[in-house]
Amino acid sequence: RGALGPRRIENLSLSQLGPMLFSATALVSGLNVGPRAGTITMQTKTVTPLPASVKPGVVTGEALWDLLQHAKENKYAIPAVNVVSSCSISSCLEAAAKYGGPMIVQFSRGGGQFIAGKTADNADDAACIAGSVAGALHVRQVAELYGVPVILHTDHCQRSWLPWFDGLMDANEKYFKANGEPLFSSHMLDLSEEPLEENVGTCKEYLQRMAKCNILLEMELGVTGGEEDGVDNTDIDSSRLYTQPEEVWEVYQQLSSVPNGRFTVAAAFGNVHGVYAPGNVDLQPQILHNTQKYISEKLGDGDPKPTCFVFHGGSGSSREDIRYAIEAGTIKMNIDTDTQWAFWDGVREYEAKYHDYLQGQIGNPEGETKPNKKYYDPRMALRSGEEAMAKRLCEAAEDLNCIDVLNWSK
Repeated sequence: RGALGPRRIENLSLSQLGPMLFSATALVSGLNVGPRAGTITMQTKTVTPLPASVKPGVVTGEALWDLLQHAKENKYAIPAVNVVSSCSISSCLEAAAKYGGPMIVQFSRGGGQFIAGKTADNADDAACIAGSVAGALHVRQVAELYGVPVILHTDHCQRSWLPWFDGLMDANEKYFKANGEPLFSSHMLDLSEEPLEENVGTCKEYLQRMAKCNILLEMELGVTGGEEDGVDNTDIDSSRLYTQPEEVWEVYQQLSSVPNGRFTVAAAFGNVHGVYAPGNVDLQPQILHNTQKYISEKLGDGDPKPTCFVFHGGSGSSREDIRYAIEAGTIKMNIDTDTQWAFWDGVREYEAKYHDYLQGQIGNPEGETKPNKKYYDPRMALRSGEEAMAKRLCEAAEDLNCIDVLNWSK
Protein backbone atom coordinates (compact mmCIF):
# COMPACT_ATOMS: atom_id res chain seq x y z
CA ARG A 1 0.00 0.00 0.00
CA GLY A 2 1.41 3.40 -0.99
CA ALA A 3 0.80 6.58 0.92
CA LEU A 4 -1.95 7.48 -1.54
CA GLY A 5 -3.67 4.12 -1.39
CA PRO A 6 -3.17 0.59 -2.76
CA ARG A 7 -1.91 0.27 -6.31
CA ARG A 8 -4.96 -1.53 -7.63
CA ILE A 9 -6.58 -1.10 -11.03
CA GLU A 10 -9.84 0.84 -10.73
CA ASN A 11 -11.10 1.77 -14.20
CA LEU A 12 -14.25 3.77 -13.51
CA SER A 13 -15.49 5.82 -16.45
CA LEU A 14 -17.40 9.08 -16.26
CA SER A 15 -20.33 7.38 -17.94
CA GLN A 16 -20.40 4.85 -15.12
CA LEU A 17 -20.18 7.38 -12.34
CA GLY A 18 -22.31 10.14 -13.81
CA PRO A 19 -22.18 13.81 -12.84
CA MET A 20 -20.92 13.01 -9.38
CA LEU A 21 -17.40 12.35 -10.52
CA PHE A 22 -14.63 14.42 -11.92
CA SER A 23 -11.52 13.41 -13.77
CA ALA A 24 -7.92 14.39 -13.67
CA THR A 25 -4.53 13.70 -15.12
CA ALA A 26 -0.91 13.67 -14.09
CA LEU A 27 2.75 13.97 -15.30
CA VAL A 28 6.56 14.69 -14.65
CA SER A 29 10.14 14.00 -16.10
CA GLY A 30 13.43 12.02 -15.88
CA LEU A 31 17.06 11.01 -16.73
CA ASN A 32 19.82 8.51 -15.98
CA VAL A 33 19.55 7.72 -12.32
CA GLY A 34 22.08 7.70 -9.53
CA PRO A 35 21.66 6.32 -5.99
CA ARG A 36 19.07 7.91 -3.77
CA ALA A 37 20.50 10.20 -1.12
CA GLY A 38 18.90 8.59 1.91
CA THR A 39 15.38 8.67 3.29
CA ILE A 40 13.56 11.97 3.16
CA THR A 41 11.87 13.06 6.38
CA MET A 42 10.06 16.37 6.46
CA GLN A 43 9.66 17.25 10.10
CA THR A 44 7.18 19.90 11.16
CA LYS A 45 8.84 23.27 10.84
CA THR A 46 7.99 26.92 10.80
CA VAL A 47 6.60 27.98 7.44
CA THR A 48 7.78 31.35 6.20
CA PRO A 49 5.08 34.01 5.74
CA LEU A 50 3.21 33.96 2.47
CA PRO A 51 4.17 36.79 0.13
CA ALA A 52 1.88 39.80 0.56
CA SER A 53 0.67 39.35 -3.02
CA VAL A 54 -1.03 36.03 -2.14
CA LYS A 55 -4.62 36.42 -0.95
CA PRO A 56 -7.62 34.09 -0.50
CA GLY A 57 -9.36 33.33 -3.77
CA VAL A 58 -7.98 32.77 -7.26
CA VAL A 59 -4.34 33.82 -7.68
CA THR A 60 -2.78 34.80 -11.01
CA GLY A 61 0.32 36.53 -12.37
CA GLU A 62 2.97 37.54 -9.82
CA ALA A 63 0.83 36.29 -6.92
CA LEU A 64 0.76 32.83 -8.53
CA TRP A 65 4.50 32.81 -9.09
CA ASP A 66 5.11 34.02 -5.53
CA LEU A 67 2.95 31.17 -4.21
CA LEU A 68 4.84 28.55 -6.24
CA GLN A 69 8.17 29.91 -5.00
CA HIS A 70 6.82 29.77 -1.43
CA ALA A 71 5.95 26.11 -1.98
CA LYS A 72 9.42 25.34 -3.33
CA GLU A 73 11.20 27.18 -0.52
CA ASN A 74 9.08 25.55 2.19
CA LYS A 75 9.19 22.11 0.57
CA TYR A 76 5.55 21.40 -0.04
CA ALA A 77 3.61 20.60 -3.20
CA ILE A 78 0.08 21.71 -4.03
CA PRO A 79 -2.50 19.04 -4.90
CA ALA A 80 -4.16 19.42 -8.31
CA VAL A 81 -7.48 17.75 -9.06
CA ASN A 82 -9.46 17.62 -12.31
CA VAL A 83 -13.08 18.53 -11.71
CA VAL A 84 -16.25 17.88 -13.70
CA SER A 85 -19.01 19.33 -11.54
CA SER A 86 -19.72 21.79 -8.75
CA CYS A 87 -19.56 18.79 -6.39
CA SER A 88 -15.94 18.00 -7.18
CA ILE A 89 -15.08 21.71 -7.03
CA SER A 90 -16.67 21.95 -3.57
CA SER A 91 -14.74 18.87 -2.41
CA CYS A 92 -11.44 20.49 -3.42
CA LEU A 93 -12.17 23.78 -1.72
CA GLU A 94 -13.54 22.11 1.41
CA ALA A 95 -10.39 20.00 1.69
CA ALA A 96 -8.07 23.00 1.25
CA ALA A 97 -9.86 24.90 4.01
CA LYS A 98 -9.48 21.87 6.29
CA TYR A 99 -5.82 21.12 5.63
CA GLY A 100 -4.83 24.79 5.59
CA GLY A 101 -3.11 25.05 2.23
CA PRO A 102 -3.55 26.09 -1.40
CA MET A 103 -5.48 24.05 -3.97
CA ILE A 104 -5.22 23.69 -7.74
CA VAL A 105 -8.61 23.23 -9.40
CA GLN A 106 -8.09 22.08 -12.95
CA PHE A 107 -10.25 21.25 -15.93
CA SER A 108 -9.58 18.68 -18.62
CA ARG A 109 -11.02 19.07 -22.10
CA GLY A 110 -13.43 16.21 -21.42
CA GLY A 111 -14.28 17.62 -18.00
CA GLY A 112 -15.17 20.95 -19.58
CA GLN A 113 -17.48 19.23 -22.04
CA PHE A 114 -19.11 17.29 -19.20
CA ILE A 115 -19.85 20.52 -17.33
CA ALA A 116 -21.46 22.02 -20.46
CA GLY A 117 -23.53 18.84 -20.90
CA LYS A 118 -22.79 15.78 -22.98
CA THR A 119 -25.48 16.66 -25.53
CA ALA A 120 -24.42 20.29 -25.98
CA ASP A 121 -23.17 21.22 -29.46
CA ASN A 122 -19.42 20.60 -29.44
CA ALA A 123 -18.57 21.73 -32.95
CA ASP A 124 -15.08 23.27 -32.89
CA ASP A 125 -14.83 22.31 -29.21
CA ALA A 126 -17.58 24.81 -28.33
CA ALA A 127 -18.89 22.76 -25.39
CA CYS A 128 -15.39 21.94 -24.11
CA ILE A 129 -14.57 25.66 -24.11
CA ALA A 130 -17.90 26.83 -22.68
CA GLY A 131 -17.87 24.24 -19.88
CA SER A 132 -14.28 25.03 -18.87
CA VAL A 133 -15.02 28.77 -18.81
CA ALA A 134 -18.25 28.25 -16.87
CA GLY A 135 -16.40 26.11 -14.32
CA ALA A 136 -13.68 28.74 -13.92
CA LEU A 137 -16.25 31.49 -13.37
CA HIS A 138 -17.97 29.33 -10.75
CA VAL A 139 -14.68 28.83 -8.90
CA ARG A 140 -14.01 32.56 -9.00
CA GLN A 141 -17.39 33.26 -7.40
CA VAL A 142 -16.92 30.89 -4.45
CA ALA A 143 -13.16 30.40 -3.88
CA GLU A 144 -12.65 33.39 -1.59
CA LEU A 145 -15.37 32.08 0.74
CA TYR A 146 -13.08 29.20 1.72
CA GLY A 147 -10.21 31.47 2.79
CA VAL A 148 -7.49 29.75 0.76
CA PRO A 149 -5.45 30.59 -2.38
CA VAL A 150 -6.76 28.75 -5.43
CA ILE A 151 -5.00 28.17 -8.75
CA LEU A 152 -7.27 27.77 -11.79
CA HIS A 153 -5.59 25.46 -14.28
CA THR A 154 -6.33 23.28 -17.32
CA ASP A 155 -4.79 19.87 -17.91
CA HIS A 156 -3.30 18.01 -20.90
CA CYS A 157 -3.72 19.60 -24.31
CA GLN A 158 -2.20 17.79 -27.27
CA ARG A 159 -1.84 19.39 -30.69
CA SER A 160 -5.17 18.11 -32.01
CA TRP A 161 -6.88 19.81 -29.05
CA LEU A 162 -5.39 23.26 -29.63
CA PRO A 163 -8.78 24.71 -30.72
CA TRP A 164 -9.88 24.16 -27.10
CA PHE A 165 -6.73 25.90 -25.83
CA ASP A 166 -7.22 28.78 -28.28
CA GLY A 167 -10.80 29.23 -27.11
CA LEU A 168 -9.64 29.42 -23.51
CA MET A 169 -7.02 31.98 -24.43
CA ASP A 170 -9.71 34.09 -26.12
CA ALA A 171 -11.68 33.96 -22.86
CA ASN A 172 -8.57 34.90 -20.87
CA GLU A 173 -7.82 37.90 -23.03
CA LYS A 174 -11.41 39.12 -22.82
CA TYR A 175 -11.38 38.73 -19.03
CA PHE A 176 -7.97 40.42 -18.78
CA LYS A 177 -9.21 43.44 -20.73
CA ALA A 178 -12.16 43.83 -18.36
CA ASN A 179 -10.50 42.91 -15.04
CA GLY A 180 -6.74 43.38 -15.37
CA GLU A 181 -6.02 39.68 -14.81
CA PRO A 182 -6.69 36.46 -16.75
CA LEU A 183 -9.65 34.17 -16.09
CA PHE A 184 -7.36 31.17 -15.54
CA SER A 185 -4.10 31.16 -13.61
CA SER A 186 -2.32 28.71 -15.90
CA HIS A 187 -2.70 26.21 -18.72
CA MET A 188 -0.89 23.02 -19.74
CA LEU A 189 0.37 22.11 -23.19
CA ASP A 190 1.22 18.44 -23.63
CA LEU A 191 3.22 18.01 -26.83
CA SER A 192 5.47 15.39 -25.27
CA GLU A 193 4.87 12.86 -28.05
CA GLU A 194 6.39 15.24 -30.61
CA PRO A 195 10.09 15.85 -31.32
CA LEU A 196 11.70 18.12 -28.73
CA GLU A 197 12.21 20.98 -31.18
CA GLU A 198 8.52 21.04 -32.17
CA ASN A 199 7.37 20.66 -28.57
CA VAL A 200 9.50 23.55 -27.32
CA GLY A 201 8.82 25.71 -30.38
CA THR A 202 5.05 25.51 -30.00
CA CYS A 203 5.25 26.03 -26.23
CA LYS A 204 7.38 29.14 -26.76
CA GLU A 205 4.94 30.49 -29.33
CA TYR A 206 2.01 30.07 -26.95
CA LEU A 207 3.94 31.40 -23.95
CA GLN A 208 4.56 34.62 -25.87
CA ARG A 209 0.79 35.06 -26.11
CA MET A 210 0.13 33.92 -22.55
CA ALA A 211 2.75 36.22 -21.02
CA LYS A 212 0.90 39.29 -22.29
CA CYS A 213 -1.92 38.59 -19.86
CA ASN A 214 0.14 37.00 -17.07
CA ILE A 215 -0.74 33.33 -17.58
CA LEU A 216 1.71 30.61 -16.54
CA LEU A 217 2.45 27.68 -18.88
CA GLU A 218 2.90 24.09 -17.73
CA MET A 219 4.66 22.01 -20.39
CA GLU A 220 5.47 18.31 -20.51
CA LEU A 221 8.67 16.47 -21.36
CA GLY A 222 8.82 12.72 -21.66
CA VAL A 223 5.59 10.77 -21.47
CA THR A 224 3.40 9.79 -18.53
CA GLY A 225 2.35 6.17 -18.98
CA GLY A 226 -1.11 4.70 -18.56
CA GLU A 227 -4.43 6.16 -19.67
CA GLU A 228 -6.35 9.18 -18.40
CA ASP A 229 -9.27 11.18 -19.80
CA GLY A 230 -8.62 10.63 -23.49
CA VAL A 231 -4.80 10.42 -23.28
CA ASP A 232 -3.68 6.80 -23.81
CA ASN A 233 0.01 5.95 -23.37
CA THR A 234 -0.42 2.37 -22.20
CA ASP A 235 1.85 0.93 -24.92
CA ILE A 236 4.54 3.61 -24.89
CA ASP A 237 8.23 2.66 -25.08
CA SER A 238 9.40 2.63 -21.43
CA SER A 239 12.49 4.70 -22.29
CA ARG A 240 10.20 7.65 -23.01
CA LEU A 241 8.98 7.60 -19.40
CA TYR A 242 12.29 9.15 -18.28
CA THR A 243 13.37 12.69 -19.21
CA GLN A 244 16.99 13.71 -19.69
CA PRO A 245 18.44 16.86 -18.02
CA GLU A 246 19.68 18.17 -21.37
CA GLU A 247 16.06 18.26 -22.57
CA VAL A 248 14.90 20.25 -19.56
CA TRP A 249 17.82 22.65 -20.03
CA GLU A 250 16.73 23.25 -23.63
CA VAL A 251 13.22 24.05 -22.42
CA TYR A 252 14.55 26.31 -19.68
CA GLN A 253 16.68 28.30 -22.10
CA GLN A 254 13.96 28.76 -24.71
CA LEU A 255 11.07 29.61 -22.39
CA SER A 256 13.16 31.85 -20.13
CA SER A 257 13.83 34.06 -23.14
CA VAL A 258 10.13 35.04 -23.35
CA PRO A 259 9.57 38.44 -21.70
CA ASN A 260 7.37 38.04 -18.61
CA GLY A 261 7.16 34.30 -19.37
CA ARG A 262 6.49 31.98 -16.43
CA PHE A 263 6.50 28.20 -16.78
CA THR A 264 6.67 24.87 -14.96
CA VAL A 265 7.91 21.55 -16.32
CA ALA A 266 6.12 18.21 -16.05
CA ALA A 267 9.23 16.10 -16.56
CA ALA A 268 8.63 12.35 -16.74
CA PHE A 269 10.46 10.19 -14.21
CA GLY A 270 8.57 6.94 -14.67
CA ASN A 271 5.14 8.24 -13.69
CA VAL A 272 2.02 6.41 -14.84
CA HIS A 273 -1.64 7.43 -14.77
CA GLY A 274 -3.97 5.19 -12.81
CA VAL A 275 -3.35 2.73 -9.95
CA TYR A 276 -1.40 -0.47 -10.49
CA ALA A 277 -0.18 -3.51 -8.62
CA PRO A 278 3.04 -3.04 -6.60
CA GLY A 279 6.18 -3.36 -8.72
CA ASN A 280 4.54 -2.30 -11.98
CA VAL A 281 5.68 1.32 -11.76
CA ASP A 282 9.32 2.35 -11.39
CA LEU A 283 9.48 5.96 -10.22
CA GLN A 284 12.92 7.59 -10.34
CA PRO A 285 12.64 11.02 -8.66
CA GLN A 286 16.46 11.14 -8.54
CA ILE A 287 16.10 12.30 -12.16
CA LEU A 288 14.64 15.57 -10.92
CA HIS A 289 17.52 16.08 -8.48
CA ASN A 290 20.06 15.39 -11.23
CA THR A 291 18.28 17.80 -13.56
CA GLN A 292 18.25 20.64 -11.03
CA LYS A 293 21.96 20.14 -10.45
CA TYR A 294 22.64 20.14 -14.21
CA ILE A 295 20.72 23.37 -14.85
CA SER A 296 22.09 25.07 -11.74
CA GLU A 297 25.63 24.39 -12.94
CA LYS A 298 24.77 25.72 -16.39
CA LEU A 299 23.35 28.94 -14.94
CA GLY A 300 26.10 29.38 -12.37
CA ASP A 301 23.99 31.75 -10.28
CA GLY A 302 23.96 29.74 -7.06
CA ASP A 303 20.29 28.75 -7.24
CA PRO A 304 20.23 25.00 -6.45
CA LYS A 305 16.65 24.51 -7.73
CA PRO A 306 16.02 26.84 -10.67
CA THR A 307 13.14 24.79 -12.12
CA CYS A 308 9.61 24.24 -10.81
CA PHE A 309 8.59 20.64 -11.48
CA VAL A 310 5.13 19.07 -11.74
CA PHE A 311 4.37 15.47 -10.74
CA HIS A 312 1.77 13.73 -12.92
CA GLY A 313 0.33 10.31 -12.12
CA GLY A 314 0.45 10.84 -8.36
CA SER A 315 -2.26 8.39 -7.29
CA GLY A 316 -0.85 5.38 -5.49
CA SER A 317 2.68 6.80 -5.15
CA SER A 318 4.57 6.18 -1.92
CA ARG A 319 5.14 9.03 0.52
CA GLU A 320 8.88 8.47 0.18
CA ASP A 321 8.82 9.01 -3.59
CA ILE A 322 6.49 12.00 -3.29
CA ARG A 323 8.63 13.78 -0.73
CA TYR A 324 11.86 13.00 -2.52
CA ALA A 325 10.36 14.63 -5.62
CA ILE A 326 9.35 17.64 -3.50
CA GLU A 327 12.93 17.93 -2.26
CA ALA A 328 13.88 18.36 -5.93
CA GLY A 329 11.57 21.33 -6.47
CA THR A 330 8.25 19.67 -7.27
CA ILE A 331 5.53 22.20 -6.43
CA LYS A 332 2.41 20.50 -7.88
CA MET A 333 1.13 16.94 -7.94
CA ASN A 334 -1.88 15.73 -9.93
CA ILE A 335 -4.19 13.35 -8.09
CA ASP A 336 -7.14 11.84 -9.93
CA THR A 337 -7.60 8.12 -9.69
CA ASP A 338 -7.60 8.01 -5.88
CA THR A 339 -9.98 10.96 -5.58
CA GLN A 340 -12.33 9.54 -8.22
CA TRP A 341 -12.50 6.35 -6.21
CA ALA A 342 -13.03 8.26 -2.95
CA PHE A 343 -16.00 10.17 -4.40
CA TRP A 344 -17.57 7.00 -5.74
CA ASP A 345 -16.92 5.17 -2.47
CA GLY A 346 -18.73 7.90 -0.57
CA VAL A 347 -21.76 7.57 -2.85
CA ARG A 348 -21.61 3.78 -2.62
CA GLU A 349 -21.48 3.87 1.18
CA TYR A 350 -24.50 6.17 1.27
CA GLU A 351 -26.50 3.78 -0.91
CA ALA A 352 -25.46 0.80 1.22
CA LYS A 353 -26.40 2.56 4.45
CA TYR A 354 -29.84 3.68 3.24
CA HIS A 355 -30.52 0.91 0.73
CA ASP A 356 -33.95 0.04 2.15
CA TYR A 357 -35.00 3.70 1.96
CA LEU A 358 -34.01 4.00 -1.69
CA GLN A 359 -36.19 1.36 -3.32
CA GLY A 360 -39.23 3.54 -3.92
CA GLN A 361 -40.66 6.96 -3.23
CA ILE A 362 -42.87 5.59 -0.45
CA GLY A 363 -42.34 2.68 1.89
CA ASN A 364 -39.34 1.79 4.05
CA PRO A 365 -38.52 -0.22 7.19
CA GLU A 366 -40.37 2.39 9.27
CA GLY A 367 -43.67 1.78 7.49
CA GLU A 368 -45.33 1.09 4.16
CA THR A 369 -46.59 4.67 3.84
CA LYS A 370 -43.44 6.44 5.01
CA PRO A 371 -41.99 8.84 2.37
CA ASN A 372 -38.35 8.54 1.29
CA LYS A 373 -37.81 11.96 -0.29
CA LYS A 374 -35.15 13.06 2.18
CA TYR A 375 -33.13 9.95 1.32
CA TYR A 376 -33.28 10.08 -2.48
CA ASP A 377 -32.74 13.84 -2.67
CA PRO A 378 -29.65 13.90 -4.99
CA ARG A 379 -27.85 16.22 -2.58
CA MET A 380 -27.68 13.49 0.05
CA ALA A 381 -25.66 10.97 -1.98
CA LEU A 382 -23.62 13.69 -3.66
CA ARG A 383 -22.74 15.23 -0.29
CA SER A 384 -21.53 11.85 0.91
CA GLY A 385 -19.26 11.72 -2.15
CA GLU A 386 -18.00 15.25 -1.49
CA GLU A 387 -17.11 14.42 2.11
CA ALA A 388 -15.25 11.24 1.14
CA MET A 389 -13.29 13.02 -1.58
CA ALA A 390 -12.39 15.92 0.72
CA LYS A 391 -11.17 13.44 3.33
CA ARG A 392 -8.97 11.72 0.75
CA LEU A 393 -7.51 15.06 -0.35
CA CYS A 394 -6.61 15.92 3.24
CA GLU A 395 -4.66 12.65 3.39
CA ALA A 396 -2.93 13.57 0.13
CA ALA A 397 -2.06 17.02 1.47
CA GLU A 398 -0.27 15.37 4.36
CA ASP A 399 1.83 13.33 1.92
CA LEU A 400 2.60 16.56 0.06
CA ASN A 401 3.70 18.34 3.25
CA CYS A 402 0.95 20.88 2.49
CA ILE A 403 -0.67 21.01 5.95
CA ASP A 404 -1.01 24.43 7.65
CA VAL A 405 1.25 26.27 5.21
CA LEU A 406 -0.88 29.44 5.03
CA ASN A 407 1.21 31.71 7.21
CA TRP A 408 -0.47 34.92 6.06
CA SER A 409 1.59 38.08 5.91
CA LYS A 410 0.60 40.62 8.55
